Amino acid sequence: MKNPVCWLLGLCLTLFFIIPSQAQEKVTLSGYMKDASNGESMVGASIYVKELKGGTTTNVYGFYSITLPKGTYNITYSYVGYSSKTEQVTLNANLTKSIELGAESTQMQEVVVSAERKERQENVTSTQMSVNKMEMKTIKQIPAVFGEVDVIRAVQLLPGVTSVGEGATGFNVRGGSVDHNLILLDEAPVYNASHLMGFFSVFNPDAVKDLKLYKGGIPAAYGGRLASLLDIRMKEGNTKKTQVSGGIGTIMTRLSVEGPIKKDKISYVVAARRSYIDVLAKPFLKKDLAKSRLFFYDLSGKINYKIDDKNTVFMSGYAGRDVMRFGSEFQFNWGNATGTLRWNHIFNQKLFANFTTYYSNYDYSLGVPSGTQKFKWVSNIVNHSAKADFNYYITPDNTFNFGASAIRYTFKPGKVTGGGESIFNSQQLPNQQALEYAIYGSDEYKASPRLSFHYGMRFSMFDYRGNKDTLYTYKTVKEGDEKAIDQKNLDYMDKYQSVKFYNNFEPRFSVNYSLDERTSLKASYNRTTQYIHLISNSTAATPIDVWTPSTNNLKPQIADQVALGLFKNLGEDDDYETSAEIYYKTMQNQIDYINGAELLLNRNLESQLLSGKGRAYGLELYVKKNTGKLTGWISYTLSRTERQVNGINNNEWYVSKFDRPHNVVVVGMYELNDKWSLSATFTYATGTPVTFPNSRYEFDGLIVAHNSNDSRNGDRIPAYHRLDLGATRKANISKKYQGELVFSVYNAYARRNPFSISLQQKINNDKDASPYITEAHRLSIFGSFIPSVTYNFKF
Repeated sequence: MKNPVCWLLGLCLTLFFIIPSQAQEKVTLSGYMKDASNGESMVGASIYVKELKGGTTTNVYGFYSITLPKGTYNITYSYVGYSSKTEQVTLNANLTKSIELGAESTQMQEVVVSAERKERQENVTSTQMSVNKMEMKTIKQIPAVFGEVDVIRAVQLLPGVTSVGEGATGFNVRGGSVDHNLILLDEAPVYNASHLMGFFSVFNPDAVKDLKLYKGGIPAAYGGRLASLLDIRMKEGNTKKTQVSGGIGTIMTRLSVEGPIKKDKISYVVAARRSYIDVLAKPFLKKDLAKSRLFFYDLSGKINYKIDDKNTVFMSGYAGRDVMRFGSEFQFNWGNATGTLRWNHIFNQKLFANFTTYYSNYDYSLGVPSGTQKFKWVSNIVNHSAKADFNYYITPDNTFNFGASAIRYTFKPGKVTGGGESIFNSQQLPNQQALEYAIYGSDEYKASPRLSFHYGMRFSMFDYRGNKDTLYTYKTVKEGDEKAIDQKNLDYMDKYQSVKFYNNFEPRFSVNYSLDERTSLKASYNRTTQYIHLISNSTAATPIDVWTPSTNNLKPQIADQVALGLFKNLGEDDDYETSAEIYYKTMQNQIDYINGAELLLNRNLESQLLSGKGRAYGLELYVKKNTGKLTGWISYTLSRTERQVNGINNNEWYVSKFDRPHNVVVVGMYELNDKWSLSATFTYATGTPVTFPNSRYEFDGLIVAHNSNDSRNGDRIPAYHRLDLGATRKANISKKYQGELVFSVYNAYARRNPFSISLQQKINNDKDASPYITEAHRLSIFGSFIPSVTYNFKF
């Protein structure tokens, strides 16, 4: 740990003391950019200095800083979908200047319309690649199942992103599994982002401001997952006026309230929603099922307090739960809870800091409430964390970011209680503790008008702690079989004793070379390390899957990814964005399972796990239309993801269960007139891999299907494709009360997409043949089209 700490501190001291001394004749312009209608900060807004033919952008909190020689400048502030504002600013000393922009439909008197060419879009100028940003106004236009806007389903329409099918929890990015994605809600991790077994996400669209998905080139400030970072930011609350919005849909109702507690000083937002499938179904249930429940709810809230020009405090939280109860026979619930406290502090014109502490808890419970089958099973994972992030704006062409973080993990893999007449005995797996630390530093540097770099280093550490229990080690008896306990090396762990310590350097690098004003070539490399693992041997992760830390037997996963991309915008106003990216990723210590693995409530879970390597590579093509009545995008992904684990598939490479070589997405939105807008999406994906038997044998008169050559994922289910349609009609009652009716049809041509295919035996009526025959049965989550209507309102 000593060397990387010294390296980072040395770099910081150099930047703080040497570089400022070389720029004493310069002054700094800084401030925030916000939405004029509600005071929301603008993330990634542009500040363009005409005289320099360049500028900067705001950070994730809407703050900007740019250091210039003393003088007079024409500065243009702009943000997509808003009217630009150009002002002449004379800089004789450091100046703080915050800007508010109005939407394009509401021209403000201060706006100066200029004939100068616009600054190029960030997708061309930025060093970032493999990144997609989505605004909520775009997401809300996309047709959705049951008419409910959904963040995760919108993410699945981006290139390089897939899922294993309808009803599947989470998403897969560039060949990674579900747990390879770090999903953050206001900096707090969300471990299960799905409601109703994957049909909806936990993110209420009325509470979300925007999101950004990193598929590669992940900033050094983030780590802990292999494949992607989904950064979701909640609204900060309207600082100008109180506003109420919501919707009444086919299966759920939403309500959101936001406004100022003290105008332009303190604001809040509270958003809630609940499904009512159980309420609608109750009149049709039999008496023994009258007490059944099937619903989910979530509640989001945030307070934003601007103490003064240099200090702002944010406090946000989320709580959500799914509840399933079938009469008095079975009950099941799961949910997330997060809480985040952040403090933004401006030390000076050049140094911006954000201090964060958060809490995250994911838990589930299932069981039978009474009788001889009575039991209750609970499990959860809890995080407590603190982190500090700093942005140091050296010059307009050089920004240095650095920081540190610490996370405490508590894993409670399972506790079962019986009681009374129950046939089940109470048992509890030992809890597990771990600590994860990280320090990082990165620099974004524009070497010339054509060439810019973003490079950095993250150093992560993971400390697996004991819990007054036996410390097991395992040895391989035969590759692919259950591992045996190494009786000679049994040990005992004291509580909080450091059992196994891991550390890894995680370099990050990206470069942008501009071929011309609207074309750039980018390349990136990043290494990521993941110290916690989701244990699931099903194709789609489920709410009862178990999270476990890296231990003395289970090594952290490591991935190295390189990518190369060509980015080009077309049209006078960058009407079209186009990109082509290729990537190659290698993965170490990938988890797979022995045949017939017992993963639930297994004290010796690690004996069921196998470890190997993986690789993923592909091509992503993307065309997006930004302007005009017709907007949308088309993407095509050609990819392959494979694993090689000794003991599986005869030790040869095999495609992973997330492999979908061809993936096509078409999204279109059309403004028909002032009242009506139309939308449609079409998706096509190669069927997911599956293992089918290639032979059979007879046992006690039964025909048993068998895979004779021990192959893995050698077959596929049929391809997946679906068309969704949507139409929105504005139904405003007055200028203050706005309403709209949203009509949608999910799976418009009633495609019976298979989620899985199972083999079942059936009696053969042909007396001259085998007494049993084997039939393949297809399970489709949706076997028909699903129409829906939702009424949204705002006042």
